[in-house]
Amino acid sequence: MLGLFTNKNEGCNLPFLCWQCEMSAPGGCGSHGESKGVCGKDATKSRLQDLITYGLRGLSAYREHARELIEKHGNEEEHKTLKEIDDVIAQSLYFTLTNVNFNFNEHISQLMKVGEAGVKVMDLLSSLHTKALGIPTPTKVTQNKAEGKGILVSGHNLDMLEKLLKRIEERGLSDKINVYTHSEMLPAHGYPHLKKYKNLKGNIGKAWFDQTDIFSKWNGTCVVNTNCIVPPEKSPKVKNYIDRLYTYKIVGIEGAKKIENDNFDPLIDHTLELPDITGFDSDEKIVTGHHYKTVLDAYGEKVLNAIKEGKLKRVWVIAGCDAPGKKRNYYRELALALPKDHIIITSSCGKFRFNDIDFGVVPGTDIPRYIDLGQCNDSNGAVHIALAVANALGVEDVNNLPVSIALMWMEQKAIIILLALLSLGIKDIFIGPSAPQFANEEIINFLVKNFNLGVISGDIHKDFSKELVS
Repeated sequence: MLGLFTNKNEGCNLPFLCWQCEMSAPGGCGSHGESKGVCGKDATKSRLQDLITYGLRGLSAYREHARELIEKHGNEEEHKTLKEIDDVIAQSLYFTLTNVNFNFNEHISQLMKVGEAGVKVMDLLSSLHTKALGIPTPTKVTQNKAEGKGILVSGHNLDMLEKLLKRIEERGLSDKINVYTHSEMLPAHGYPHLKKYKNLKGNIGKAWFDQTDIFSKWNGTCVVNTNCIVPPEKSPKVKNYIDRLYTYKIVGIEGAKKIENDNFDPLIDHTLELPDITGFDSDEKIVTGHHYKTVLDAYGEKVLNAIKEGKLKRVWVIAGCDAPGKKRNYYRELALALPKDHIIITSSCGKFRFNDIDFGVVPGTDIPRYIDLGQCNDSNGAVHIALAVANALGVEDVNNLPVSIALMWMEQKAIIILLALLSLGIKDIFIGPSAPQFANEEIINFLVKNFNLGVISGDIHKDFSKELVS
């Protein structure tokens, strides 16, 4: 498995590069191939500190969404949890200062603390979402079908979406402006308090990176309320919609309009001025809304019985952050190859690689073979389901359950999810489609030895030959 981590990009052989302090060598420590910095920090410690900061970036995104909801719906215990998360963020950043720590094991320990904070923040955010918006239920959503005046919302911020829908309703315009979701906003359709808004109509497009094509064809306004946003420097198509593009809070792009202080009126007025939506006439439908609380309530006992009776043989977690590239078709191929007595649990925008498929139910049961937990921050649901099943079956180590995990990663939110899983002791995870470039041999050896972490090879049968058997 170690060979799967080999970095085939030989364009840069620098062990590390650091210029964070005044003592840094000219061009940065490591710029001439040095294995250590002037301070004594070696390449492995430097990369581990990079990994800490990457994890913190993902953690901070979920923390910010939780803070927004806590302001309106939080209790004393939730405020306490948020403070604990903030303490880990501050302590971990302090850890990466020059001349603070040179101990490998303590770097690993700090990474696990970041992962533990990731578990806390995802549980907190999940609890706050269901408190504010109700517990999601499985919902069929129209895909690429739109009409009338339209606003297309992309990102993760469900609180912002509710505020927009509420303001449209307050102005008596719910029958004149329809609101549609894009990418990670799809799970919004499963929440009861959002479903009550009749002008929340359907989903348009797939993962974040199709936005240049989708937004270019969209006649109405577009809103990006979190990452990911594509800048004009990346695609000339952005100029086709930049004058109709709005950003929210921390998101920004040159030429777009900013929604200030939750004032949605300029966006609403602009939408009314634009022509009706055309060109989106598909009859497709996709399913979302399988929050882990819903799954445990509706199917918990049925899943246990199906496992005991041999009707359900394996659970697959196929999820993560999607990105452009044919290599990620691996995950669709894997999903299609699963035997009928296996089920898929998914989350994040990676599900758009295969969520157009009707997987049906496990034979002899009414258990759906496709379960969409929601956004990337809802990945905690897979752990809650696994722990509940393990407890009911009397299995002490969740790693002994018939569960296979294949994750795709793209950016820092995926890293905090991985660190969260590792902090819980979850093993045998495959990630891909390529290995993280910030990992060197020493880090890789540690991950393989302690967690049996692997990188997908591109061949599903090579990676999962035993698991794909019914």
